[in-house]
Amino acid sequence: MINRHTAKWIRKSHRYLGIFLGIQFLFWTISGLYFSWTNIDEIHGDHFKNMEYQPKAFSDLIAPSELIVKEGIRSIEIRDINGEPYYWINKKQLVNAVDGTGKPSISEEEALYVAGNYMKEGLEISNVSLIETTGKHHEYREKLLPAYVITYKTDENLKAYVSAIDGKFQTVRHRNWRIFDFLWMTHTMDYEGRDNFNTTVLRAFSVLGLITVLSGFMLWYISSPSVIKIKKRLKRER
Repeated sequence: MINRHTAKWIRKSHRYLGIFLGIQFLFWTISGLYFSWTNIDEIHGDHFKNMEYQPKAFSDLIAPSELIVKEGIRSIEIRDINGEPYYWINKKQLVNAVDGTGKPSISEEEALYVAGNYMKEGLEISNVSLIETTGKHHEYREKLLPAYVITYKTDENLKAYVSAIDGKFQTVRHRNWRIFDFLWMTHTMDYEGRDNFNTTVLRAFSVLGLITVLSGFMLWYISSPSVIKIKKRLKRER
C-alpha cells in the first residue's frame, strides 16, 4: 500500500494542478460547447451571402499567350470587376482580359460591385474604408492587402472584405464569427495569432491535464473504501 506521505503528496499535487489548470479547462469546455452547438455555415456567414450567385461568363478574351508577362504565366484566374473581365496572373498581377492593359488596384465603386454579387440583396451599406495593414488578431488576418472593408447596417456588425489588389471577394465577418474566433483562440491557446494548434503552451497544458486526470484516478485508487477492503482481503488470504 502507498504510505501516508506519498498519498499526501498525490493529493496536494492533484489539488494545485486542478487550481492551476481549472480556468483553462473551463475555457476548453465552454469553447467546445459553443463549437458543437453552432452551425459552422452560419459562422462562415452563409446566411448573409448570395449562395446562388454564378460568375459571369465572358467571351472574346485575349489569349494568355499574347500577354506580356516577363517571368511567364504560372497561374491564371479570371475576375469579374464591374462587369469587365480581368486576369489575375501569378497571384500578383491584374490584367484586362480584353485589351491586356494592367490594373494596379480596383476602386471603391468596383469593390462595391464585387461585394454586391456575393452578398444578399437588401443589405444597407453604412461605410466603406480601405485597410492596408492588419495585426495578428485582426479578423481579416493572413489575407491579401490592401482591402476594402464594407460595413452594413445590421445588429451583427456585418462586414465584407474585398481585396483591392486582385478584386476578389475575400470573406464576411459578423458577431457570431468573432465570438467563435475568440473562443478558438482560448481553445488552441495561441494568444499571438490564434490559428496555431502546436503552441508550446497548449502542449504543456495538455500534458499537465493528463497528469491531473491520472492523479485523480490514483487518488481514487488509494482512498476508495472498496479498493482498501479488497486489498485487505487479499492480504489475509495470502
